[in-house]
Amino acid sequence: MLKVALSNKYAHTLPTGHRFPMEKYELLPGQLLYEGTLRKENFFEPEPLDFRWILQIHDKAYVEKLINLALSPSEIRKTGFPLSKELVEREIHIVGGSVEAALYALEYGIAMNIAGGTHHAFTDRGEGFCLLNDIAIAANYLIQNGKARQVLVVDLDVHQGNGTAQIFCDATQVFTLSMHGASNYPLHKEKSHLDIPLQDGIKDREYLTILKDNLVSVVNRIKPDFIIFQSGVDVLQTDKLGRLGLTLQGCKERDRVVLELAFERKIPIICCMGGGYSTKISTIIEAHANTYRLAQEIFF
Repeated sequence: MLKVALSNKYAHTLPTGHRFPMEKYELLPGQLLYEGTLRKENFFEPEPLDFRWILQIHDKAYVEKLINLALSPSEIRKTGFPLSKELVEREIHIVGGSVEAALYALEYGIAMNIAGGTHHAFTDRGEGFCLLNDIAIAANYLIQNGKARQVLVVDLDVHQGNGTAQIFCDATQVFTLSMHGASNYPLHKEKSHLDIPLQDGIKDREYLTILKDNLVSVVNRIKPDFIIFQSGVDVLQTDKLGRLGLTLQGCKERDRVVLELAFERKIPIICCMGGGYSTKISTIIEAHANTYRLAQEIFF
């Protein structure tokens, strides 16, 4: 059964606007239920994660400032959100959702987090709508509990996974692959284990060829026994922040490449939502929904 973390706690209290359409967290589950891709039993509401796992990734001083709402105005501006108790609680539920999803993936082969993919959170700060790095926390949880030997992070959001890259810059058991817009945010790129910068306007065929060649090569070389997939849909040509040229079908085929490889190699995988900023919310929902449709088609 496809298990999906419904990490939407407090989502209704967060600001909406053209830069970060929060309504997608409410609309996507509804769409998946309406069309029959998922049923109510597919969803679970994650518990808040024990802080000891958060503190293995994030500096104690930063976490304390976060939970005490003591970030400076400059630190708050970098996150992109006004700081609130509800925002922090939501992030804690999101990281819990990715950890629980990882455990379900070990059982069923795949699991999803409706939220997550907070790859701009560093050890000591938040950036770009990310306060706590659920990808890093989930990867570390798996390794520390002996549930994975080698984790591969496949980050295909249009923005480099700079926080994840910084956290795991010296790691040997987590390999970070980030395929992103070369001239997009963040201006200063961190060093992933493999960075694949893309030129503005790249189209489906070239993008998919680059992805297939590099992903297969990395999997053959490092032989991961778990994959965390950041499946942001801001790669679409309709995205206001993305600057790439993928169609909806191209984005779906991108997901197919990753999910089919995981299925064929029998590598458990979780998918985290990531970004998406197309003008029409219906385009964002359709692109995200394709990831769930493919998960059902390929794995079940």
